[in-house]
Amino acid sequence: MSDIPHKRDELGRILVQVRNDLTELRKRLGRTAVREQGQTLDIDALDAAISRTEDGIKTRAEEYLKTVNKQVLTLPIIEDLEKKTKKIAKWRPPLETIPDMRPQKYLTAGASPGEKHKAAFTMRLLYNPAHPKNRELMHQAYGIQFPDLRKKTGTTVSIASLVEKGLPPSVADLCLVRTPVKPKVTYLHQREGGSPNRIGQMHSILPVHSSSTLFCFVCAQCAPALPPAPVSKHCFNIVGGQIDPCAADFCTFKEHYCLCWGPLVEVLWQLERLMREYAVPHARVCGERLVALVQSGELDWGSGDMEQLLLTLENKEEVWELVKQPGQRYKGEGGRQAAAVRIQACWRRHQARTAYLEKQRRKWAAGTIAISWLLHAQVRRVRKSLQVTRLRHLENYRSRAEVRRTHIHTPQQRRSLQGFDILQNTQMGRLCDVKDENVEVIYVCPVQLGEDLLHYYTQLLGLQGAVETGEPTALPASCTKRFTILTPEAYQYFPSHKMCVSTLLKYSPHTLQRIKYLIQGKQAYLVSGVPHIDDLAVADELGVPVLGPEPAVAQLYGTKSGVRRIFTSAGVSVPPGHGDIYTLQQLHECLAQLMTDHLQVQCWLFKMDGEVGSRGTAYCDVSHLSFRPWALQEYHCRGPQLWRMAWAQEPVLLKCLEAVPALLASHAKPFNTSCYPTWTCFIEHFLKQGGVIEACPPSDSVTCLTVDLLVEPGGEVNMLSCGDQLHGPGGLQVAGYTVPQTSVSSDTLYSICMRVGHACQQRRILGYLSLDLVTFLEPSSLEQQVWAVDLDIGYSNQLAMTQLMLLMTGGTLSYRTGRLEVPPPVRANKPTARQKVPASVTTRFAVMSSQLLHTNLSMVRYSVFFQMCKAQGIGFDIKERQGSVFALHDSVERSSLSMVTISPDLQGALLTFARNLSVIHQEISAPNMQGETNFKNACLLCVVINNMTSLC
Repeated sequence: MSDIPHKRDELGRILVQVRNDLTELRKRLGRTAVREQGQTLDIDALDAAISRTEDGIKTRAEEYLKTVNKQVLTLPIIEDLEKKTKKIAKWRPPLETIPDMRPQKYLTAGASPGEKHKAAFTMRLLYNPAHPKNRELMHQAYGIQFPDLRKKTGTTVSIASLVEKGLPPSVADLCLVRTPVKPKVTYLHQREGGSPNRIGQMHSILPVHSSSTLFCFVCAQCAPALPPAPVSKHCFNIVGGQIDPCAADFCTFKEHYCLCWGPLVEVLWQLERLMREYAVPHARVCGERLVALVQSGELDWGSGDMEQLLLTLENKEEVWELVKQPGQRYKGEGGRQAAAVRIQACWRRHQARTAYLEKQRRKWAAGTIAISWLLHAQVRRVRKSLQVTRLRHLENYRSRAEVRRTHIHTPQQRRSLQGFDILQNTQMGRLCDVKDENVEVIYVCPVQLGEDLLHYYTQLLGLQGAVETGEPTALPASCTKRFTILTPEAYQYFPSHKMCVSTLLKYSPHTLQRIKYLIQGKQAYLVSGVPHIDDLAVADELGVPVLGPEPAVAQLYGTKSGVRRIFTSAGVSVPPGHGDIYTLQQLHECLAQLMTDHLQVQCWLFKMDGEVGSRGTAYCDVSHLSFRPWALQEYHCRGPQLWRMAWAQEPVLLKCLEAVPALLASHAKPFNTSCYPTWTCFIEHFLKQGGVIEACPPSDSVTCLTVDLLVEPGGEVNMLSCGDQLHGPGGLQVAGYTVPQTSVSSDTLYSICMRVGHACQQRRILGYLSLDLVTFLEPSSLEQQVWAVDLDIGYSNQLAMTQLMLLMTGGTLSYRTGRLEVPPPVRANKPTARQKVPASVTTRFAVMSSQLLHTNLSMVRYSVFFQMCKAQGIGFDIKERQGSVFALHDSVERSSLSMVTISPDLQGALLTFARNLSVIHQEISAPNMQGETNFKNACLLCVVINNMTSLC
């Protein structure tokens, strides 16, 4: 057996040498020109034949190398090895002897088409050993005698013998006949006297053929097609992960597939290893399926295709159920090592995953920090830029402190109100500033006004000449040329944003350019509503001062807590209370202390710092506390002087602290339930914004009044308007005013207003202020008490309606006397000597409201509305300077308006106001469509006040 590998190497060397000789032969043929009778020999055809032969030699050499390295060889009998082995002849053709190609006319260039066809047919026969004439043609052309394939014989012809006969190797390989002789098989073992090894070492178990058997080198790629399998599937068993090589079924299987046994050995070894690794006790292999799987070439040894191997088993379901059990792999061969590898892999994967996640977390954190820092730096730059811009605006505002004569009105209100744009336009009465001949008005309207409204206000302001002369037919006054109404174009781009007028104007360059043109060469100043930071930006853009405080000052003192500080410094009376409350514990402690200090107060109010009206107000009645009678008895026993001592109040204070949480939870209620339905919702917003606690006046008869002040930059304080408030059903919501006020004496009112005005001037609070006061009779002393309860910084609705009233009456409001004085009616005939000379002035009373709402008004055009009023006798008498005047708000919704009724007495003004509302409601409403309105409440309120005034 030691000589066999040497002979295999010798055969490989011969094949390589043959290939090299053919290459050299082709090179020499390229330089040789054979001519016969003037015709050139077709060297190209010969070169093509040599190339094909060379390719065949190359392919067979590669297959031989693969076979030597991978396949199992068939060996002769050991004892006859030396006798049966033949020496393979070496290929050494002399290069000088080139076959004479001239007799072969089918290879010459001048061959006829018939001869070419015959030559091609002959070559096809040579390359087709199965053809019946192939044997005769090979004998005639090369002198090789092949056995008859139709006869059963064991004679074989080797490739070397065919090459020695002069046949090209590729043709010799195609002509090689493998006779189906059943070989005689014996087995070789690794050790003598021992039992055969397991099939896992199948490479050492090789079948031995007889001397007449040809060596067969077969691989998985070039394996010959197997004959149809017999009825038997050639099944064999794998018991305990091993195949018994002596078993009859396995021997039958191996004997049947001996010609392709090389590829099967590797598959059997893989299948045997799989059974051992998964500790499969018994598996039955179907040989036919196994051979079909090997011939298909679908096995992937790199990935270990277990499923395809299991498909070759007869009991694959049982084996698969066993294999797929968890942990089954670790019960077989190498299970402990596989388990250790799996544990290490899982642990390393866990470590790698943890390290990766930690790295990703750090990367994310670093990115977040970087982005946050960049955003912070950008916001810081923007904030610094805004601070510089606003500081410049503030400096420019302070440098323009002197008052000028062109009024630029921006009637802005709070942002959180519903119908924000319409509410901002309830101060159309600002146009009436044109009653002064030296004043021009530029009114910035937050909504687009139609031609009907522009025509109405032009006609209304044109009545000033008729009012002054008392003649209705007088020509329109020149004031119609001294007012301009502008609408910022930005309102179209922000329809759903609740922006104040200054903000809209800031982003409206065309409107700003128009205002600059109108005020060019004139003295002007900006009159805003609620102070806003954008007022300074607009004023700086226009180059005009602002008649108002700095936005920061207004924000500080415009809250309920800031107002209490102003009143305290002014020395005016304020209701008992406490401000700057931001926590629930602070609220409970302050309320308990206030209840102990003022036991006579039965109701306490809670007001948010940033709200207006009754929207941010709640109340709590403490009169039903169970221990209140005992507390009052303690107070009377101690007396007012001793009750101020902490030791005297301590028992009652402890009781109040204990009862306050439950008291607020059960009895505290918001006034406006549409904004804050419950106390819980109210107190949540209250603590966010901060607020105050104040006492309700301890009386059933309480009157509220509003005074409008103007604090000029020079330090002067002027009273512009004063009137008693008309409250709605809730008791805190203002429905209207009666002018002039009749609740407080003129001297007392003037003293309070001056002190508050000077206190505001010291804090640089300039411009228009609206002061709210309450007056009542002290129950114990029956003396009148006046408390200052609120201060709004900005232009008020009452002041706008007062300006409209003064324009239509041509009168003045005297604050020293507390009277509305107007010129006497114009008489057609002069008085005789016997008649009394009329008084130089007469008095009037007015009832006004700027918040009249009726949804049915939107269905009526303003022209139809005024015709209806004229038919019902609703109008204004210029001669008598009494009647009704309306202020319209918008041209689209038309659901709200303002109204002023003027009469010689207060009862007449109240009745006229109530009658007008009743008539309008009946005209625009149907029994089945009443609409949403506050007309009814205002009518009832006027009737009640009229009855009370009549009784007084």
